[in-house]
Order: sequence, then C-alpha cells, then structure tokens
Amino acid sequence: MKERRKRDVGSWGRFFWCTFFVVISCVVVTGFTFSTFTIFGEKSRPVLVSSWRKHALEAITGESYIPPAISIRETVIFPDQELVFLKYPQSARLFNKDELDCLYFSPNSSDTHIKHPPEDVDHQIVRCPSRPHGFTLSLALKSNVLLPPGPTHQWDYLVYEALIDRDNTTVAFVKGLNLKPERASDPTRFECVYGWDFRKPKFLLRSEVVSIAQEIVRCKTPLSVLNNPQRLNSTIKVSIRMKGKGAILHSVAEPKNRSPPDPPVRKPHVMCICTMVRNQARFLREWVMYHARIGVERWFIYDNNSVDNIEKVLESLQAGKFNVSRHLWPWIKTQEAGFAHCSLRARDSCEWVGFIDVDEFLHLPAGVSLHDVVWNQSSTIAELRISCYNFGPSGLTSVPPKGVAVGYTCRLTAPERHKSMIRPEALNSTLINVVHHFHLRNGFDFLNVDRGVMVINHYKYQVWEVFKEKFYRRVAAYVADWQDDENVGSKDRAPGLGTRAVEPPDWSNRFCEVMDTGLRDQVLQMFEDPETQRMPWQEHQEDDEVESSILMEQLRSKRMVYSEPL
Repeated sequence: MKERRKRDVGSWGRFFWCTFFVVISCVVVTGFTFSTFTIFGEKSRPVLVSSWRKHALEAITGESYIPPAISIRETVIFPDQELVFLKYPQSARLFNKDELDCLYFSPNSSDTHIKHPPEDVDHQIVRCPSRPHGFTLSLALKSNVLLPPGPTHQWDYLVYEALIDRDNTTVAFVKGLNLKPERASDPTRFECVYGWDFRKPKFLLRSEVVSIAQEIVRCKTPLSVLNNPQRLNSTIKVSIRMKGKGAILHSVAEPKNRSPPDPPVRKPHVMCICTMVRNQARFLREWVMYHARIGVERWFIYDNNSVDNIEKVLESLQAGKFNVSRHLWPWIKTQEAGFAHCSLRARDSCEWVGFIDVDEFLHLPAGVSLHDVVWNQSSTIAELRISCYNFGPSGLTSVPPKGVAVGYTCRLTAPERHKSMIRPEALNSTLINVVHHFHLRNGFDFLNVDRGVMVINHYKYQVWEVFKEKFYRRVAAYVADWQDDENVGSKDRAPGLGTRAVEPPDWSNRFCEVMDTGLRDQVLQMFEDPETQRMPWQEHQEDDEVESSILMEQLRSKRMVYSEPL
C-alpha cells in the first residue's frame, strides 16, 4: 500500500511540473510575440514575419530581411499606376521619394525582379508605375530594408474616402456602384458596414443607409463608433454592401474629421473657391492673385496626383499671406465627389463657395466686387449660375508671358454651359452635383446671373503645349476621356480633334469669333507695374514653368520598361 501511494504521488508530481512548464512556456512565447517586454531596462516589441515573405524577399535581393519600422498598409491599383499606402509609427519621420524604390517581383521566381523609382511620394502615399502582369508590388528602402506587400484593391470597386458630418452621419465616397448621375437611388437596397477586417463578419457593425446618390453614400454612424473617439483615430473602416448579394466592397476609407456639431454664428470668410488640379502649378499664382483682388478670401486646392512641385508654389503663396490650402485627392475621375467633399470642409468657414477650374476666371464687367454680388441676393437664393465664354489660342503659339487673362483675347461668340457659386449650408444632404451645379434643399433656389454683372472667362483652348495635357485624363466621373472613342461629339471635347493629341496646323487661329479684351484691360490696370510693365506673378512664373517642364520630362523618361528586369 505504501509503495502504491508513493508511485501515485510521484506520477502526480511529474504531471504537475510538466503542466507548469508547458503553461509557462506558452506565456513566455505569447509575451514575446504579442507584448512589449523589457530587456536590460529597454522596452522592445518583437515583429513576426511570415516565413514565405521573409525568404522570398531575401532571395530577391540577396540581402538579409530586416523588420522595418514602417509597413505597407494596402495598395490600390489604378489603370496606369498604383498607390501604396504606408503605415508609420507615431512620431516617425516621413520618407521621401529618394529613399524608396518600387519593387516588382514574381512570386514564382526569385530571379526575376525589377526596381524602379516611384513617380512621387506624398506623405503616406507612394505612387508607383503599374506592375507587369503576374508580378507583385512591394517597396524597398535604399538602406536595403524591404517592406512586405499588403492587401491589394482594384480601383473599380472601392470605398475610398469617408468623413463624419455634423449630424453624426458618415459620408462615404464609393467607386463601383454605377448609379445614374444627378439622381438619388433607393437607400434600402444597401447597408453600411464598419470594422477593422471585413473578412470577419462576426466582428462587423452594420447600419442603415440614409441616402445614396452617384458616388456618395450617407450612413447612420453606429453609436459605439461615435461614443468612442479612440475608434475614430484607429484603423476602423467603413464599407458598403448591396443587400442580397453578400459582397462587401473593399475599403481604404477611415471615417475621421468630425465637423463641429453646430455651425458658427459668424463665418470668417464671405467668398471661397474649391478647385481640383493636376499639374497646373505654373498657372496658380496668377489665378489666386487675381481672384484675391476681386474678393476671394480662401482657396481649397484638391491635388489630383500632380508631379510639378505644386507644394512649393502653394508655400510661396502662403508666405504672401494668401489663404490657400492643399488637400491630397489621389482618386482619379472623381471631380464631383471631390467637390462634394470640399463643400463639407468649406461649410464651417465660408458663406459662399465657387467651384471653378484654374483656367477659369470670374469676370465682373461692371467693376463691382464679388461681395457686392453675393450680399445683394435674397436669403432664398443659394446658387448663382454663371455663364462661361470659351477663349481660343488667340493667334499665340507659346504661353503668354503676362498670363492667360492678358494673353488670350479672342473667344467664341455664344456662351457654353455655366459654373456655380453656392451657399454650402443650403445643399441637399445627398450632395448631388454634376460639377456645374448642385442640388439644393427645399426652400432654396438658383439664379442665372446677368452676363453684364458676372461671367466666367474660360481659357479652354490655350496654346497647344498646354491644351494637349487635357488628353491625358478628364477628372469628371461622367465625362469620357478624350483618348476613348466614346461621346466623340460631346461639348466637353475640342471640336474636330477626335481621340489623338495631334496639333492641327491652324490651331493658333481656331475658336476665334469675337475679340474680348474686357478682363485683359482690368488685369493690366490692377497689376501691371508702370515702370517694368511686368505682372507680380511673372517674378516666379518663369522659374515655375522651367521647373515644371523638367519634372514632367523626368517623369516621362522614367516610365518603366519591363522587358529589361534589373
């Protein structure tokens, strides 16, 4: 009996110590894997690297894999380039394009890989040329630190931006719904989805769609998101699902930037302008300085993938006390969505907001100011529709040195279309717009402005070296690109040019029916130096043009040749 009891005690002891050892081992491994721990008085957090990624990247470069401080959050594939979104630790410095390479490699071969300089690096976004077929895109730091690729999304079906409005709804901007323009759709066909990982349905929050139109979805934000500000500063995303079909759209949209719950009693600015630009930096000085003189106080510049050093020009304008701000908007063919987004941003600081392009100048023939025009409207008028006159090259073959308003003086006789200035407080909650006008709330109306009071000089058909850039891509969602054989007769296109950017022999004399020097005369009187006969924007304009041309040429020369892997 004593021997049996001794054996039982011994076996239980061995079992206890074995179990204790296993538990402690698990705790230690878990701590090393997921927790911050202390070694020699310093805190450290280990990084687990997928073995196939680690070995693949080592094989590609021949370098040892070093866990980076930054990581690739996700990648969005556009038709002609890819956006790589980086995730930085707090307080980490941002990398520039001289410190990164776009790295293309074949998952099936460690011998075939390509390195290429990025087209641009803008804060947390790296723009890379499109990957060759069958290749994977990653990034490599020049210090031989490699970043494993992240999740990849196709641009055609994506929730790309989101913000929380003052009524606590989430406004989400979506590509791929294919809804009809200028019309609200049935919100009951869709639902909004919030979460960190849309592949795990158990951890998702669902909410109803309040309104849906074009590319804009307004969602009822879950209380658990609103009541926890930390969630708004984390990586929680919003997406959209069509009921009955099950698929949740891919999303890179993190709803942030909550507006104040109540509008300010008095807004700081009477007149503001929103515009979207791509490689228009050399024309910004004249456009901003002129509109400041007639009453514009604030400019919201939505940068749609410029590579012409626009930041430098805007910094110079800011140093000159012009209230301009740049908002990175990398999403292609989304001008209507961008203008809706800008209307929400401008609403708390601007009584009126105009939506015009950088080649469009507000012209007040009677010499009144913009403030006079808007303050003379009744309280029910919330949109001013302004006729546009299209100007031609006016006999010129090179960019006019004193600017577009002085250089181009011959136009077509009849006005074409209109552009708008709106009271952002009066916009319909759907935010429907077709670039030229918005839908208003009930009780508000629009007014067609008398052409003797205000028109827009649209310098649409400039000298060929400027005009040909329009063939690259149109920014509006519902306008065909000019290289596409679609809607060739549209008024958006240049008559008779077809789909190829080939200069006609008589281009400099086209689109000239009426000489109109009204705005030219005003601009010369306002700005020309009587001694030098120069305009204030000419001081930097020549440098801007040279620098812009060099950057554009560098970009063209750096286009990837995939047949020659590095």
